[in-house]
Amino acid sequence: MRKIIIEFIISVAVLLGTWLILSQVDWMTLFRVKQATQSTGEKVGNLCWDLLKKSETEISADSVVSPIDSILTKICDKNQIDRSKIKLHLLVNEEINAFALPNNHLIVYSGLVEACKNEAELDGVICHELAHLEKNHVMNKLVKEVGLSVLLTMSSGNGNSEMIKRALKQLSSSAYDRKMETEADLTAVDYLIKAGIDPEPFANFLYRLSDETQNIPQQIYWISTHPESKKRAEEIIAHALTYKDFKATAIDSTRFAGLKEKLNRKL
Repeated sequence: MRKIIIEFIISVAVLLGTWLILSQVDWMTLFRVKQATQSTGEKVGNLCWDLLKKSETEISADSVVSPIDSILTKICDKNQIDRSKIKLHLLVNEEINAFALPNNHLIVYSGLVEACKNEAELDGVICHELAHLEKNHVMNKLVKEVGLSVLLTMSSGNGNSEMIKRALKQLSSSAYDRKMETEADLTAVDYLIKAGIDPEPFANFLYRLSDETQNIPQQIYWISTHPESKKRAEEIIAHALTYKDFKATAIDSTRFAGLKEKLNRKL
């Protein structure tokens, strides 16, 4: 009985202590900070996209955009991601690159599509960038690399083009930290599996381009901004193997070949 009473007293003490600690937190302030950060992200993302589209050519032809949009829609639907919030932009650029901007802007360069040997490779890259968006990596990276005060200045309209260029460069041509990259890779595998897509081509894409980087390093931005690609490919395969009963659905290879052909006509 004495032991029970002591345990009860300890439990009550812990509960009271926790309540006292939580009561000291200004939850309204924290909530407002979260709202302010979200609003800042939306404005910064739109500023970055506005700057980017002035220097790049966006592909609007439905024959090219629609197949990639359908890929994105399938992945979102199978993973309960709100497709309507994702803003897909396909740009004419020979760099092998894709990246995410705040406010759910997903940028895909034509060079990336050309570099993919099959649709599943492109699916993997799209899933990886979606993971960065869904895990809030994009704003976390900007806050760390650029600074919240700079982002707030930008979003208030008091910033300048150099601030926006700096933020855009951080997201398009510099690496996330290793923890974020790993989380995005493994989450991408989860997305692929749920969409019935084999993750192995995604791992192959990383491995292959890692070997090719020595020949054309100036073009392979997606690899240079996502380091340790061979090790990451191994981790992707290892994570995929945890889904023991997974069977991928067949992907029409002629559809992707047709997409690349139509893309070449527009370039």
